[in-house]
Amino acid sequence: MKPEIEQRFFDLYDRYAHGYISRREFMDRLTAITASGAAALTIFNLLGPDYALANQVAADDPDIEVGYQEYDSPDGAGKMRGYFAMPASANGRLPGVLVIHENRGLNPYIEDVTRRIAKAGFIGFAPDALTPLGGYPGNDDDGRAMQRERDRDEMFEDFVAAVRYLQTHAKTTGKVGCVGFCYGGGVCNALAVRVPDLAAAVPFYGRQVSAEDVAKINSPLLIHYGELDTRVNEGWPAYKQALDAAGKEYTMHLYPAANHGFHNDTTPRYDAEAAELAWRRTIEFFRQKLV
Repeated sequence: MKPEIEQRFFDLYDRYAHGYISRREFMDRLTAITASGAAALTIFNLLGPDYALANQVAADDPDIEVGYQEYDSPDGAGKMRGYFAMPASANGRLPGVLVIHENRGLNPYIEDVTRRIAKAGFIGFAPDALTPLGGYPGNDDDGRAMQRERDRDEMFEDFVAAVRYLQTHAKTTGKVGCVGFCYGGGVCNALAVRVPDLAAAVPFYGRQVSAEDVAKINSPLLIHYGELDTRVNEGWPAYKQALDAAGKEYTMHLYPAANHGFHNDTTPRYDAEAAELAWRRTIEFFRQKLV
């Protein structure tokens, strides 16, 4: 059962998790609100992920095959690594879906999402943007710090290269879409601008691209937002206006009373009803656009 946590704590955690305040400032504010260091630490621990829950599809599920694969970083900058999942009984080639992580590297939740993609009949591939720094370190706090060390433009180019890798993979049909969460949702929007033959993009609570860049979008978009995610949602009106003005194909769903990160079932921000509906819509969208 989802712990009962006040919305102000979710909002404060969102600012910490996305780098607007430091961990120390976050804990100081929690302590001031709760008037207790012990209570603040309890709330902090409740707000974080429990990756023991990241197992909707087991890694040894007999219906899928999983493993790690490498691909070339642009300009000969080395090898990138990602988690690869596909149906075990695949006959012939299948469409591909790039799964793009949050601002903390390839954690167990994202690997589980990649397995869900495979269970739905697609090839899933989730690159780890932290590969040049040794990969996801095993916890999100260190992962966030590591991801901030990477050059954002270089990191984005690694995701562009991952699209090309999946498009030309021997197991795929060449039709590739993407789904991403938080930082990864923003990357989905940006890939729709950058990659003209991207077949579908599904950003979950992702940062929007500029109005000037919208004209370059060819990919149909399925956009998911949580109603309580005011930080990300404030960019939607301008994005909608630009998409409409350019005649782009998109659908946006706003999920009532859902927070940023509502799809992540390893945290108390998880909203089962919203997450399950959004995921059904996502798989249906990929079946329409990729198959």
